[in-house]
This record gives sequence, C-alpha cells and structure tokens, in this order.
Amino acid sequence: MIMSIIKAYARLCSLVVTIITIYRVEIKTLLERSDLGARFSGKRVVIGGWVKSSRAVKKDLPPPPPPPVLAIPPPSSGGNQASTTANISCTEIIQSKMNIFRKLFDVLSGGGKTYPIFDKPELAGQKTAPPPEYILYLSVSDGSSVTSIQVVVDSAMSTVPPTQLMALGTCIVAEGVLRQPMAASAKHVIELEAEKLLHVGTVDPEKYPLSKKQLPLHLLRDFSHFRPRTTTVGSVTRVHSALTFASHTFLQYNGFQYVQVPVITTTGFGEMFRVTTLLGKTDDKEEKKHVKEKDGFSVDTVKAAIKEKTKLIDHLKRSDSNREAVVAAVHDLKKTSDLASQLEMKQKPKAATLIKPEKLDFSKDFFGCDTYLTVSGRFHLESYASALGKVYTFGPRFIADKIDNARHLAEMWNVEAEMAFSELDDAMDCADEFFKFLCKYLLENRHEDMKFISKRADKTIIMRLEATASNSLLRFSYTEAISLLQKATSRTFETKPEWGFALTEEHLSYLTDEIYKGPVIIHSHPKEVKPFYIRLNDDKNTVAAFDLVVPKVGVVITGSQNEERFEILDARIGESGYTTKEKYEWYLDLRRHGTVKHSGISLKMEHMLLFATGLPDIKDAIPFPRSWGKANN
Repeated sequence: MIMSIIKAYARLCSLVVTIITIYRVEIKTLLERSDLGARFSGKRVVIGGWVKSSRAVKKDLPPPPPPPVLAIPPPSSGGNQASTTANISCTEIIQSKMNIFRKLFDVLSGGGKTYPIFDKPELAGQKTAPPPEYILYLSVSDGSSVTSIQVVVDSAMSTVPPTQLMALGTCIVAEGVLRQPMAASAKHVIELEAEKLLHVGTVDPEKYPLSKKQLPLHLLRDFSHFRPRTTTVGSVTRVHSALTFASHTFLQYNGFQYVQVPVITTTGFGEMFRVTTLLGKTDDKEEKKHVKEKDGFSVDTVKAAIKEKTKLIDHLKRSDSNREAVVAAVHDLKKTSDLASQLEMKQKPKAATLIKPEKLDFSKDFFGCDTYLTVSGRFHLESYASALGKVYTFGPRFIADKIDNARHLAEMWNVEAEMAFSELDDAMDCADEFFKFLCKYLLENRHEDMKFISKRADKTIIMRLEATASNSLLRFSYTEAISLLQKATSRTFETKPEWGFALTEEHLSYLTDEIYKGPVIIHSHPKEVKPFYIRLNDDKNTVAAFDLVVPKVGVVITGSQNEERFEILDARIGESGYTTKEKYEWYLDLRRHGTVKHSGISLKMEHMLLFATGLPDIKDAIPFPRSWGKANN
C-alpha cells in the first residue's frame, strides 16, 4: 500500500516537473525509462550539466581540387633531353605529410587523451588559414541520474575554444533536438544535437582537482566541495536522499507527527560540546585602549614612514648636507622602527590558554547558563509524545569523543521517534519494520544507483538488502550474546567478553558477520552501559534498551523504553553523579504530571548508508564530515 502511494506520487511529480521545466529538462526524465528515452527522439529540449568526458572529431572538409598535371614537353629537335622540374618546394612536401606523422605520434604516445591535439594552421611562409572546425561529443551529467547524455556540439557555434568546452567539469546549457545516434555502436539510445549553447562555465584544468581517472574516496575528502561531481559520490548522495525521504514516508504513514527539537540544549549525557560566547573576551578598559592604539597608528602607516625616512637619509648622504642633519634623520628613523616593532608585538595573538569551565561565569553568557550541542533529541521528543502520542524528528547530533576511525563522526544525523503507550517490544517491532522498509525502498526506487555503487564498493549489497527486506530480524538478550562470545574458543578477542561491560566492535562483528551472518537485535543491556533515563528491568541489573546491529558496520538503530516512574528516575539521576540536578526538573515534571509508559528509537543515518552502500568509511557517507581534528569547508 505504501509503495503504490509513493509510485503514484512520483508519477505526479514527474508530470508536474515536465510541465513546469520548459527551459531545462532533467536527464533522468529522459533516460530513466523502459525505452531509455527513444520515444523523445525528434523533441526539442534544453539540457544543462557538467562535462564528464569528451572527444572531438575533425569536421569533413570539401575534397581538395585535383593536383595540377605536370606537362613534360617533348624532346627538342636538337636531341637534348631537357628535364622539367615541377615547381614544388621541399617544405611543401614535408608539410603535406606532417598530419600523418602527427596522428601516428599521437597513437604511439599512449592515446587516451580527453581531446585530440588540435592542428595549428600557422606555418612559416604560409598565410594563416581559418581555424579547423570540430564536432565535439560531450558526455554531460546534471546529477539527477547515474547515467549521462551525449551532447553533440559543432565547435563553430561557440566562441569558447573547443579545448575549454571539452575540459572535465565545464558546465554547459545547450538547446537542441534529441536524435538517435548515427553510429550503430553508440552506448546511448538518444543524444542531443545542440543547436545553441546558452551557457558555458569554464574551468581551469591546471587548478581543477578532479580528473578523468577515478580518484580514491579518501583523496576526495580534501575537496568535499567538488566531490559530489564524481559519479560515485553523486550516487551515494542520491541514495542518502532516498533514505531520508523513505524515513519521513514510513513514519508519516504510521501516524507519527514531525517535531523540531533544539540543537542547543541544557541537558544531556556523555562527552558534549559546550556552547559559549565567553572565551576570548577582554574587559572594557583593555578594549578601549586597543581601539585608541588602532586609531592612532597602524603598522602599515609606520612601515611606510620608515621607507620614506630611509630614502631621506640616502638623499642627505649623497648631497652636501651637514653631519648634524644626517644624525638627526638616523635618530628619527630608529624611533620610528622601534614604534613599528612595538605595534607588531601588540598585534601578535597571545598564546592560547586552557580555561577551566569552573572559572567562567556562565550567568553572563549568551543564554545565562551552561549550554551544549545536543547528543540526542529523544529528551525533548518525550514532552510531545506525552501530548500527541507518536512523534519523530530528524537532525544533527554531536558527540565530543576524541576518536578518529572509520565508524565515528563528531556530527551525525539521526532519525528519532518516540511513542506513548508503548514498551520495549513495541520499540523493537518499530525498528524492525522501519529498517526493512528502508532496504526495500532503496531496491525499488534507487536500483540504478545501487547497481553502480555495487560495482565500485561492494558487489554483495543488493543481495544483502534483498535478504534483509524479506526476513524478520533475530532477537536475543545481552546475556545470551556474552554466553555465545565466551564459548567462541576458535576466536581470540582483544577485549575479553565479560558480563557488565559494553560489547565492543569486534564482539558485534563476530556475532553478525560470523555467527548469524546478518542483522540482529540485542536487548536488555546492563544498566551501567546505558543512559540513566532508560527503564530499569525487574531484575534491577539490566535496562530496557536494545541495539540493532548489522554486518560490517555495527549499530544502526538504538532504542529503549524510558523510565516513567518518578522515584526510580529521580534516584537514577542522583546515582549518575549529576551535580546540577535542577537541569532535569522539567524532565522529571513529565513523570510528576500525567506520566505514561513510552519508548522510542534512534536511527543513525550515516551508519544506515554504510550498510546500504558498502562504503568502508563513514566520512564518505556525509557531505561535509566533521571528526576529531578535521573540519574542512
């Protein structure tokens, strides 16, 4: 039912886009059809995009006139054989063969050029001929699809040189007619025969970081503003977008209301980023003194004066000026130089010092209290679940752990949902169905991108998604997981599995990759390894929390039934060692007034993308990665 609604909506959107975008048609509208766009042959369209690859063919010129016939006169009557030499110079003979040598050299030198070496008409002793004309074949992508369209351009129609039109990354907008390719071996069913170039955005090939060769993903991270132009990152981005849309679709269809929760918060747990405007502030007297010094003199002004006074001294020494004038000028120059040194010292930044939070008065801060970047949005979702029943949110979450590995980011995006009148089993059921829905959605709606990514990253991803979408996930307790790990005599773990300690990445990998060979749900974890707000189980040692763990990635969805009993939650806040308990009074109020059993889930979007695409590093699963020590762009 959900899928039929989605497909109907997609067809409607496609129709609306076709009607509205009169001036530019997306490539996916043309090529992502059963006939690959053949039905559009003969239609006039406008296409825009960036050049992925190119080649050029020299235009056919009219055949040259036949060479003059050299008449050889008969022998003279005197019997002397006068041989007649044709009026052809040696230079012209070599020139006539030069094009053959040039093409032969181009082949032997490796070929594979993005575009050919264009002929230079100017030769010594000849008149400059008009530049040769070429037919350019440009493979253009606009990012709407993994496929690109071939645009055929006559170089004569553009004022931009052919080499600039053909350069990788050049942006063009072309108007023309769609046609079937002339060559029988063409890769595409249709191509655009351009009649007019409406826009050309050139690149500087010497500085443009992308190349025709496939660059490793880790090198592309240094150019995160350009990497979406690569086919692989473009496909990953479209899959990311599809997961986001599918998340909203699933939750909205199942009756969840979307709620925005704050990024800046006063509550949380774990390592958090503090938000403050107090650092680097000076008192009013120092600021006024700094302004006065700045208004009086500047380093540049004093340095300019030094140059002028140096010239004056040189002039005095060359002239017949008396010695006293020279000495006075030198003394004045020294004073000016000292002033410049003092100003430069004052402008140098002071060495950074670590300021302890206890020494800052946060009552004078922007918000008047301690504030942090949020770790989870479920705290605030609980207040709306207590009124609307089922709610969800989607946004960035921040963790200040100083970890730099392939599975950790300082900023990640989470889909979080909260349900009133629900318990742990309800949350696990929701996570199970949600996870399988996302897998099925990608298979049905991003099939071409998934096929392309499987060739580049992991050939098993489609089979893995199909298996996940059609099977229920196995569930077992943390205690059972520890028992399995302890019985693994054939495997040696760096961290010995013991009850009461969090499961490590190698523990989870062993369970999902080697034992069960698929996603699993592990529930009922020790209370020491989970946040204080999770409901305490009847055994008083475990809490109602679970992790949905997948092969090669780890935890993708976390969830829990949160504590609805005031006395127990109040005691657990105290046990957690929070000195400023008043920050959680609003959270306790939800238990004081109209409390209800409730549970929720949190999906880590970048980890879900890793599972779906097979990418090895999470830094390639987010447009602009932020990790410990790195925040490019």
